[in-house]
Amino acid sequence: MAEARFDPAALVARPVWEIRHKYDQRDTILYALGVGAGQGVDGMPELRYVYEQGLAALPTMAVVLAYPGFWQQDPQYGIDWTRILHGEQSVVFHRPLPVSGEVIGRFRIRSIHDKGEGKGALLYAERVIVDAATGETLATVVQNSFLRGNGGSGSAADGPPPAPHPLPTDRAPDHVITLHSHGDQAAIYRLSGDYNPLHIDPAVAAKAGFDRPILHGLCTYGMAGRAVIAAFCGGDESRLRRFDVRFSSPVFPGESIRFDLWNEGPGKGSLRATVIGREVQVLNNGYVEHD
Repeated sequence: MAEARFDPAALVARPVWEIRHKYDQRDTILYALGVGAGQGVDGMPELRYVYEQGLAALPTMAVVLAYPGFWQQDPQYGIDWTRILHGEQSVVFHRPLPVSGEVIGRFRIRSIHDKGEGKGALLYAERVIVDAATGETLATVVQNSFLRGNGGSGSAADGPPPAPHPLPTDRAPDHVITLHSHGDQAAIYRLSGDYNPLHIDPAVAAKAGFDRPILHGLCTYGMAGRAVIAAFCGGDESRLRRFDVRFSSPVFPGESIRFDLWNEGPGKGSLRATVIGREVQVLNNGYVEHD
C-alpha cells in the first residue's frame, strides 16, 4: 500500500477535533510528580501540588488535558513521526485549573510553514480547553512541532510564523533557579498521556539520532513553570497568565537545569534554561505574563 502524502492544506482544513477528558486528583498529583514538584523551589514549598489535602493544580498541567495523543503516527497524515521535534510551546491561562473534573479540548491545525526540501516544516496546533461542566475556557494551548522529515510540500499559513521573544542582553538575570530532574522522570511524565516512544525506547531514540531517550520537552516546560511561579508569582500559581518557550536542545533524564529569569516591567518576564555540566541551552526566548 502506498504511503500517504503529506498535505499541509488538507491538514489545516480539517474540522476541529473534540476530545473529552475526565481526570481526578490522582492525575493532578501524577502530573506534578512528573515535572519534579514536591521538592520546593527557591525556598517555596510545593506540597500542595502533590498532597490531596489542599491540593492545587499546576497551571502547566493544561498541556496534558484533553491531549489528542500522538496523532502524528497515523499513516493517513503522511508525517515522518520518527523525526518530529517539539519546537515551541505557548499557553494562555484564563483561569485556575480544577484539580479534578471533565474538560473538552477543541483541537485544530492552525498553520504549517514549509522550510524547503530537506529542511522540514513547522506545524502549529491549537487546543482550546473548556470546563465541560461550566463551559468556561480554562486555557489556550498552542504547540509548534518541527517536522524534520516533511519539508518541500508547501505551506498552509497566513503570513510567517511568530517571531521569538527577545531576551535582555544588557544585564544579568534577576533570578537564577536550579532544578534537578531524576533518572526515571520521563518514565513518570509519560503516564500523563504523552507516550511517544522517543522518551523511553532506546531503539527509537537511536533512530531519531539520540544516544539515549530524551526528556519530554513538555516535562522541561513544566519544570520551567515551577521556576516561573516561584520567581514571578510569589509561589502563587493562580497569578500565572501566559507562558511561552522555544525548545532549543533536549534534556536527558537525570540532568540539572539552571533557569535564568528577567523581570521586564509590570506583569512581564522572560526566561532561558541551560543544562548544568553540558552548558547547553535547552529553553530559549521564554515569555511570561503574570498578575
